[in-house]
Amino acid sequence: MKLATLKNGSRDGKLVVVSRDLTRCTDASFLAPTLQAALDDWQRIAPHLEALAESLETGAVPSERFHENDAHSPLPRAYQWADGSAYVNHVELVRKARGATMPESFWTDPLIYQGGSDSFLAPRDPIPLVDEAHGADMEGEVAVIVGDVPLGASVEQARDAIRLLMLVNDVSLRGLIPGELAKGFGFFQGKPSSAFSPVAVTPDELGEAWDGGKVHLPLSVDLNGKPFGRANAGIDMTFDFPQLIAHAAKTRPLAAGTIIGSGTVSNKLDGGPGKPVGEGGAGYSCIAEIRMIETIADGAPKTPFMRFGDTVRIEMKDTAGHSIFGAIEQTVQRHEA
Repeated sequence: MKLATLKNGSRDGKLVVVSRDLTRCTDASFLAPTLQAALDDWQRIAPHLEALAESLETGAVPSERFHENDAHSPLPRAYQWADGSAYVNHVELVRKARGATMPESFWTDPLIYQGGSDSFLAPRDPIPLVDEAHGADMEGEVAVIVGDVPLGASVEQARDAIRLLMLVNDVSLRGLIPGELAKGFGFFQGKPSSAFSPVAVTPDELGEAWDGGKVHLPLSVDLNGKPFGRANAGIDMTFDFPQLIAHAAKTRPLAAGTIIGSGTVSNKLDGGPGKPVGEGGAGYSCIAEIRMIETIADGAPKTPFMRFGDTVRIEMKDTAGHSIFGAIEQTVQRHEA
């Protein structure tokens, strides 16, 4: 089934079930007022939501047109947002561009950071930016929402805890990140509010593209209407979602509604850095990656970070060409304090 949260003036919006073709939706708030409420009582609520979804497909319940512009991120705020860096190719390029070697442990021990989860952007809302010098970048990712995960969970327990999947634009301010990391205490200002796809889906909606840990489909990232990235989310993912979840739960339990991100989707090409889509490659899911490759090849980057008025679109389609999650489409907008 496919679930969304419609804006209704409240912080957490209203839960709706969305048709598989993303054209219609029906109110589900009589079952659970919000998606978080449904996740808190998933074993009881999910079967009723599934029945409602089937009734929506057959036209047996009242419905209305589903407009992605009316949707908030499926969880407008969450108890926890933890983003991994499962595509180690991306990490390797970052370090190589600045002349740093990569520890062997990066291939065996997942990287993950705890992001801000109190205020997510809606998938069609602008990206607020105070200063272009902050270096605004998009990061196209896949994420899962989990149920309760116990402390010290096994990979098998982590796999069973996956409830929903969605897409992410993990906005990064590249101009601020180096200074923050130099302090030795991690990200904060360099990681503003992220945005998620209009719709979150249960794993069965992905069919054979979901193997229990990875989504084997290309992630489309367009910048200003032109193809920027078509990397396959199932390729070069060193750590799958169950591994990331188990890693996150190593020293703490994860509450229902925790979001775990994949990190920037990144593919190699013939064992080396990827190439732009226009040159026959899979392109990139963030601007930083092409800048890294330019730095390695030419000694300096030439592709600019996002500027006021730039638009990014992130979407994933099934093998028949149908949008699965709807599209994140955001324009960088000057923020006036």
